[in-house]
Amino acid sequence: MAAGLASKCSRVGRSLLGGFGNNLSGLSSASHEMASSTFLFQQRTFIQMRTVLKVVDNSGAKKVMCIQALKANKKGARLGDTIVASVKEAHPNGKVKKGKVVYGVVVRAAMQRGRCDGSEVKFDDNAVVLVDKQGQPIGTRVFGPVPHELRKKKHVKILSLAEHIA
Repeated sequence: MAAGLASKCSRVGRSLLGGFGNNLSGLSSASHEMASSTFLFQQRTFIQMRTVLKVVDNSGAKKVMCIQALKANKKGARLGDTIVASVKEAHPNGKVKKGKVVYGVVVRAAMQRGRCDGSEVKFDDNAVVLVDKQGQPIGTRVFGPVPHELRKKKHVKILSLAEHIA
């Protein structure tokens, strides 16, 4: 099936560029196929080391970079998983300062996740809520939608602070 999909993508790429003829000097057909397949099908991956995430609580941090995914599979973290992260941007008078190593729970991930009813949930960005070692949130508010899958992962406090549950 993957070969059929790749050939379909290459046909789409050629049909878009077919009217230009030989005006595209120096470009091979392999580069056309590669460009069209990456343009049409962007693959979303796990949250792994060096992934930059948005912080969606009022703890003082704005952006964090993942150092390690805890208790997740080998590939990385998904919705509801806990990560260790380093604060890259922070408000000057917040609880968390730049450079501090913190724990966080992934509340939004760009990678799709299947639900029990057959539907799938995915978000536009990767977002995290900062927690302490016991799993209690550092901030007192959570902004934006939070999926209800966090209930299975025992993060009920984050769900109670969230303004919208998706």
